[in-house]
Parts: sequence; structure tokens; C-alpha cells
Amino acid sequence: MFDIQDELKKLPAKPGVYLMHDKSDEIIYVGKAISLKNRVRQYFQESRQVTPKIEKMISRIAWFEYIVTDSELEALVLECNLIKEHAPRYNTMLKDGKTYPYIKATIQEPFPRLLFSRQLKRDGNKYFGPFTSAGAIREAIELVNRIYHLRTCNRKISGTKVVSAEPPTVSDATSRTPLDAKNRPCLYYEMGQCDAPCQGMISEEDYRLNFEQALRFLQGDTAEIRHELEARMKAASEQMAFEEAAIYRDQLESIRRVTERQKITSGEQEDRDILALARSGNEAVMQVFFIRNGKLLGREHYYLTGVEFEKDEDVISSFIKQNYAGTPYLPGELVTEKEFSDSEAILNWLSEKRGKRVKMTIPRRGQKERLLELAKKNAYLVLNQDADKLKAERARTRGAMDELEELLGMEGQLHRVESYDISHINGFETVGSMVVFDEGKAKKNDYRKFRIRSVTGPDDYGSMDEMLTRRFEHSKKEGLSEADSFAHLPDIIFMDGGKGQVHICEEVLARLAIDVPVCGMVKDDHHRTRGLYFRDVEIPIDTHSEGFHLITRIQDETHRFAIEYHKQIRSKGQTHSILDEIPGIGPKRRLALMRSFESLDAIRQATEDELAKVEGMDRKAAHAVVTFFENQTPRNDS
Repeated sequence: MFDIQDELKKLPAKPGVYLMHDKSDEIIYVGKAISLKNRVRQYFQESRQVTPKIEKMISRIAWFEYIVTDSELEALVLECNLIKEHAPRYNTMLKDGKTYPYIKATIQEPFPRLLFSRQLKRDGNKYFGPFTSAGAIREAIELVNRIYHLRTCNRKISGTKVVSAEPPTVSDATSRTPLDAKNRPCLYYEMGQCDAPCQGMISEEDYRLNFEQALRFLQGDTAEIRHELEARMKAASEQMAFEEAAIYRDQLESIRRVTERQKITSGEQEDRDILALARSGNEAVMQVFFIRNGKLLGREHYYLTGVEFEKDEDVISSFIKQNYAGTPYLPGELVTEKEFSDSEAILNWLSEKRGKRVKMTIPRRGQKERLLELAKKNAYLVLNQDADKLKAERARTRGAMDELEELLGMEGQLHRVESYDISHINGFETVGSMVVFDEGKAKKNDYRKFRIRSVTGPDDYGSMDEMLTRRFEHSKKEGLSEADSFAHLPDIIFMDGGKGQVHICEEVLARLAIDVPVCGMVKDDHHRTRGLYFRDVEIPIDTHSEGFHLITRIQDETHRFAIEYHKQIRSKGQTHSILDEIPGIGPKRRLALMRSFESLDAIRQATEDELAKVEGMDRKAAHAVVTFFENQTPRNDS
């Protein structure tokens, strides 16, 4: 048995990471420490001064473990990885798991391309970004390809021989030296949007000149192309070629849309992120402005939860660790409003990750301070705009769980809910379903299906007994990974029925010595839920409450999941053939046999020689078919 006081005495005075577990072995908090001995002991001192959130966390700790590291930096990296992996409920959590999009210039290719990419790799190619809008990137790539006649195909072009700069004719089709098996360029060439390097219509040198212009455009040098397009538009208008002029006009508008994100400029050409925090209650928004080469390329906001009793600097620290742990590109500077205790370790970690120094600035005046203030206004604007949406979302999820906690007298105890259902048609192909809701939200990765093995006929209680026994026996196995749904015990089980199903579940749990409360969802004569059956008492429930709506969602999801699985099983059963039971006869041989013989009886009566002549069959397979039918009990067809 884990004795917390004894284990506290064994803690080393070394840097590392500690993991707090509750009685069901769930990791509920992950933290790092310069000295594990000092930090972890603080949680259990009577004189401790902690936030209500941490006090609640401490009350749930059943045991803890720790990992010793060589430095605070290693502890920080490990803490980031563990928080991302386990998402502990008492850590401040970044809700958004975004990856930034980039424009990738494949400069290593003879005829390079511009591609959309979600990853920044050290592969010798050139990357532009990060951007915050995938749509804006695709628009920019399409525009640049169209203006500079860059190829969009993925053909491998290793060399070229220019035959003519003009579009090919029938007469020179034979004199052209194509670089692949095609005998004509693609439609983009016919539309004047690609110079067909695959067919030798442009040299590698000339193509490179166009590509270099495209790169300068992406770096913000758009003045030359704008002047050129304006001149072409004017000339087309003077020649009454209004359709052509409209094309140039649309291209100018596309350039304006792509470059409007670069309005704010600075004499300094460094890349930096501006981070501003807005918060209200347990919710917060972090607004990030992306400054690249002195230009504001875009912005993004991120939601955080679990911040109610956290200091601003701790929330900022948590955001930086979680956000930049998974970001492929790191700027040279972070501009924030407050310094935090582990800023030195974080900056060392980011610098090591970037390969160059990353600094942090807390501006008091000047342009950086104005940008920070602008970002903060935007953060509060997002928070206020989404306040009602966030409030409604919380009411239907965590708020609904709070209502059920109060109704059942289990305040602060409900997080993970499991519900079970049985599906069959007159006892045929009985299946079971397990659905999981965590903090009021469906956790579909933890759903599980069961095909009932030991019960025949319409026996719901027997089927439920088998399913629950298999589920909870599995949870008692050693060495289960955190990703295994069966590794986590629920805080409560909801059964889609009243007293009978509740008692079946309680009997299974008692037999396995597992202590989990069970609640039944009692229905009226119209098969609508009228209340909950808990601890041998029927409790009425307000049918207009969020708690009732959550119960309904759990019921509906459990039914849906079970019925879908049963349909899947029935569908497989309908396509099953007795030939599938013969060793060595797979789908292809089965199909070949059915095509070669008029019926199953014809296959049954065929000789080994006749069967061996069927396409795909051999002597061994033919012998297996004959032997199989010889060993079958003769049918009485009368």
C-alpha cells in the first residue's frame, strides 16, 4: 500500500518531474521541480497556501511518482511531453492543437514548385511562414503560380531541351524532345498558366528566373509586379480588351488580399511573436501576433481552460510550454506582458530547439508595447464575443455533470462516465456497446464493442453480465497503457434501464471487488427517461435541465453505437457463404467456383478433377472442397 508520508521522506533533492495519481490510477497533475524533495512536500504540508483548484487536486491524490532528470531544462521538456500525452485535468490546458501552415519552395528540384506544408523540415528547401490561414496560403500559391507560370504537377523532371518558345504545332510535335512519356503539355500550358518544362518549352535557367521572382514576391517585394499588372490592365482597357483587363484587375486584388496582412512594419527585421492574455473566470484567450521580417503576417487566438485560480504569469508560462513544444518554427523573440519564474529554463529550451537564441521582452513603451496593447484588446474582444458560446458549451458539458453530481450527492466526484447497451434481433448475433463521456463530452476513442460469446437467445441480463465481466476483468490486468480505454475505471456507470440492469452491474463489480457506483436510467410507459435509479432509490429529474439533456445524449449515443455494430455484424453474416468455412478457399476462389458451377449443390457433387480445372484452384484446394462436403451430415430436404 502506498504511504504518502513515507514516500515523501524518500524524495531526492534533484530536478525532475512528478505525477499525481488518483485512486483509479488516472494522472491528474504533472509538474516539474528544481528540487523534487522541496516541491512535492509542499503539497502535503498543513501550512500550505495553495489555490482552491490545487487544494481540490490534493484531496484526490492517492499516490504519486516522479522521474529524476539531470537539469531543470530536461525536466521542463519532459513536463511538456507528459502534459501533452496525458492531458491531466488539473493542469492548465491549451485547448487548441493547431499546426501552422507554410509555403514550401522546393529549391532542390531542377524545376522547383511551391507547395502547401504543415511541417517545417530541415530538408534543404525554403519555407515561408508560418501563416494562420490555410485558405490564404492556398490563395497565395495559386496566385504566384498563375503570375509566374510555375508548374503545379508532381512529375520528376531531370533535364530539358527547348525546341520552341511558342505553343507547339502539329508539325513540330515530332521535333520536340519531351521529358516524359506524354506527347503534349497539360491544360495549364494551353491556358497560359505554365510554360511546360516537362515538354522542354522553357529552359531550366529561364524557369529559375521566374521562380526567383516568385520568391521575392513571397518575401514581400510586390511593387514591381503590381506596377506591371497595372500597366497591362491599362493597356488592355485602352485596346477595349475588357475581359483581359478584368483578369489583371482580379490579380491585383489577389495581391492586395495576400499582402494586407503585412500592414504593420518595423525597422527591425527580426521574427517575433506578440503574446497577450485575456481571462474571465476559468476561461482565457491568448492572442498571438506573428511578426515576420518586421511585418505582421497574421494573428491567432487560443483558448485555455483551468485558469481560474492561476496567476497570469503561470498561465503565460503554461501556454508557451504547450504551444511551442509542437510548433516547427520558433521566432527569435517572444513579447509578453509579464515575466515568470521559469522563464530562464523555458528560453534555454526554446533556444536549443530553435538552434539560435530566443529572447523574451516585456515592453514598457514604444512600438512593441503598442503592439502588445493591440493584441490584448483583440484577446478581450475574442473572449467577450465567445463568452456566451463558451458559457453555453460549459453548461451542456461540465455544467451538466455538476448538476448530476448535486442530484446524486457526489459533488466533485464525477468526471468519467461509462454507459452500456445490448443489441440483437430475437437473440440473433447479440452485441454490446460501451460509450464513454469525460467532463460531459463524448470520448469516442475510448468507445468499445463486444460480440457476445457465451449467451444464446434473447437474454439481455446474461449478455450484459458477460460484457461487464469482460470489460472490468480487462481493467485488472497488469501493464495496461494509458491509451487503453480499459485501463481507466469510470467514476460512475449509467445503465440503460432500472433496477434489474443496475443489480446485474453491481453483482459483476462485487464479484470482481471493484467499487464503482451504478446508476440506472428509469423510463416511463412511453420509453422516455423519467428519473434515475441510484442506491435503491428512484430520483426524479427535471426534464428541462442540462443534466437531463446530458443523460439523453448518453442514452442516444449508447443506442446508436450498439445498433451500428449490430448492423455491421448482420451485413457480414448476410454475405457469408458455406464455402468460406473450407480451408484454403478464400474470396477469390469462392467467386471462381460460383462462376464455374450453377449452384452450391453442383459444387458439392463435382469431382476433384472438375474442381481443379477452375481458374485459381489447384489439386490441394480441390481435395479440400471434396473432403469438406464428404464430412458434412447429409441434409434431409423433404
